[in-house]
Amino acid sequence: MTAFDIHLVPCFTDNYVPLVRDTATGTVAIVDPADAGAVAEALDALGWRPSMILNTHHHPDHVGGNLALKDRYGLTITGPRGEARTIPGIDRAVGEGDEVAIGSQTGTVFDVPGHTAGHVAYWFEDAEVVFVGDTLFAAGCGRLFEGTPEQMWHSLNKLADLPGNTQVYCAHEYTESNMRFALSVDAENAALRVRDASVRAARRRGEPTVPTTIAVELATNPFLRADNPEFARAMHMGGEDPVAIFAATRKAKDEFR
Repeated sequence: MTAFDIHLVPCFTDNYVPLVRDTATGTVAIVDPADAGAVAEALDALGWRPSMILNTHHHPDHVGGNLALKDRYGLTITGPRGEARTIPGIDRAVGEGDEVAIGSQTGTVFDVPGHTAGHVAYWFEDAEVVFVGDTLFAAGCGRLFEGTPEQMWHSLNKLADLPGNTQVYCAHEYTESNMRFALSVDAENAALRVRDASVRAARRRGEPTVPTTIAVELATNPFLRADNPEFARAMHMGGEDPVAIFAATRKAKDEFR
């Protein structure tokens, strides 16, 4: 038996909201509720009643359902300490090293700034799951709206150090677009070409490409490969500092069409 049952709720054009149920206790958490109506409909269909929300950052497509869901279910809201003033309905502010519990499963909070200044991730070691919001995507990473390349590189490496079998739940279905960019800068990566075929097939079947795993991302995500000599050569950057290679890769992605 797995530690969590996780149901992904599609919202808007590309958001995913994980509904997370601890199988031992039945405790249910919502991660980054983009849309209260879609989340409540899915909860009703599953017969699950949530007791908490975990927010990774303050963007509206991650906290937009907070207040309506709190009013409906009487749940508590946990979010990043560095963004507490912009998290609607927050009850508990957390940061690096703090613990959160979903029933019998205890998770650790990571500060992962870059996309936003106070972004956090939630790692549940025993369940082998991490909820990363918009820091790490399948084959990509978040835009640097409030942070620096150095901050984001450090944040991504914190996630990359997790066990390879850790399931990564990011918040958007960006994978096909991310794969097109990845192939444009890392075309000789055989693992990337295999993954591209798998991703395209999954999307043709209407299946999500989330979750991914840390191992898959280390092999195929260009933003985690800035310290890889082969990727550096592919970027025509030789022995530069990985932060510089990461920054160049992020800039190229921002300009990619």
